[in-house]
Amino acid sequence: MGKATGFLEYQRQTAAECGPLERIKNWDEFLLPMDEDKLKEQGARCMDCGTPFCHVGRLLSGMASGCPLHNLIPEWNDLVYRGNWQVALKRLHKTNNFPEFTGRVCPSPCEGACTVGMNGSPVTIKTIERSIVDRGFAEGWIVPEPPLVRTGRRVAVVGSGPAGLACAAQLNKAGHTVTVYERADRIGGLLTYGIPNMKLDKKTVQRRVDLLAAEGITFVTRTEIGKDMAASQLQEDNDAVVLCGGSTQARDLPIEGRELRGIHQAMEFLTLNTKSLLDSGLADGEYLSAAGKDVVVIGGGDTGTDCVATSIRHGCRSVIQLEIMPQSPLTRQAGNPWPEWPKVLKVDYGQHEAAALYKEDPRRYLVSSKRFVGDDGGHVQELHTVRIEWVRNEQGRMVPQEVPGSEEVLKTQLVLLALGFTGPEDTLFNELGVERDERSNAKAEFGVQATNIEGVFTAGDMRRGQSLVVWAIQEGRQTAREVDRYLMGASDLPK
Repeated sequence: MGKATGFLEYQRQTAAECGPLERIKNWDEFLLPMDEDKLKEQGARCMDCGTPFCHVGRLLSGMASGCPLHNLIPEWNDLVYRGNWQVALKRLHKTNNFPEFTGRVCPSPCEGACTVGMNGSPVTIKTIERSIVDRGFAEGWIVPEPPLVRTGRRVAVVGSGPAGLACAAQLNKAGHTVTVYERADRIGGLLTYGIPNMKLDKKTVQRRVDLLAAEGITFVTRTEIGKDMAASQLQEDNDAVVLCGGSTQARDLPIEGRELRGIHQAMEFLTLNTKSLLDSGLADGEYLSAAGKDVVVIGGGDTGTDCVATSIRHGCRSVIQLEIMPQSPLTRQAGNPWPEWPKVLKVDYGQHEAAALYKEDPRRYLVSSKRFVGDDGGHVQELHTVRIEWVRNEQGRMVPQEVPGSEEVLKTQLVLLALGFTGPEDTLFNELGVERDERSNAKAEFGVQATNIEGVFTAGDMRRGQSLVVWAIQEGRQTAREVDRYLMGASDLPK
């Protein structure tokens, strides 16, 4: 695949970015298009490795290795190298309904498992993927393709995140009549309100939603099943129901002073910001502003980074990001061999921006939050912290232990909790009587996707727990196949 000696001749290159100090002035995507000749060179680096691991998509040591969608990466790399872009797009869409999403927000487990990465830099898969689909839209190759025949079966999909949209898209291709219900005012779930605009422009999301609508999918917004509409009504009106509501119960930080004003969940902060941005360009003021404030973000994942970048664009006075875990190493360690996901230090866009603006990385590692202290008006003013070290207890488990004399007081007027999620909300499960597993997710065997309720299926974070967009799309596709099999006795939909 690609040029036989390409990985020896060409160095890895990724898409250029607008400079950090320039891009923080707006909410636009900051990745710049790569020249076609450069993209061909990057495609040429895809070696004829015999057994490519990039598209395996399995869990190794609890993390994704290779693409969960089993994208035909060597094939479309080769097609880009040879300039056959339209066929490359067809191969890309064969396994991935929404490459314009994954090409922007996926952490690229495919690159972590790339064979070239064993002893060098992996192929620039994510950049090539995004370039293929963006060109497809620009050239007009991507057009509505409604099914030629309808089956007469009706399916309701609850939730319009990546799992719900992927499931709906596949079921619609099979000819079923699909209605997607979303409680927010816009379709997209976390794609719309959970990911900031500078990472995934909402016009990109709406473009795909409009395409799905043109293919025959019905979208219903501002409707929460279990509150605005009874779940039993969905069961009566449809031949199958698919639950794709996500894992939306945010993990809290129950320490002293948590009740003070100015302490918010990260997703509340991000959602209100994006809604206000889309509604009025932030002119309505209906968001939590970080302007002029000392911001503390507690949590070191992607959501925490998004909070850092959003706070900077508001014009915060300072921003600190706290992590309870140690800093990752700069290179792969012996206990983290290829093709596992490389557990190495990642400096994301928000950290680059903070470093450019404040001259230092905002992250502080091995820090535990002890208590919040407020002013006389009940608004947070301080966060008291202590450094910790991880030690092995008598049972052999690693536990945090405070370092004596390491207490510190951080000045803050806005605290954002980016601590992940504990599971789905209760309302829908309780009304339908859906059984839950030990992690409180919908109990449904992987590959079967069916709950204990006849005709009710589930996909995405609601079934597997908090995970990646690429896993959500994979789950949506898998569930669509099982729903189609349930309705028709067999299915031609791919897994």
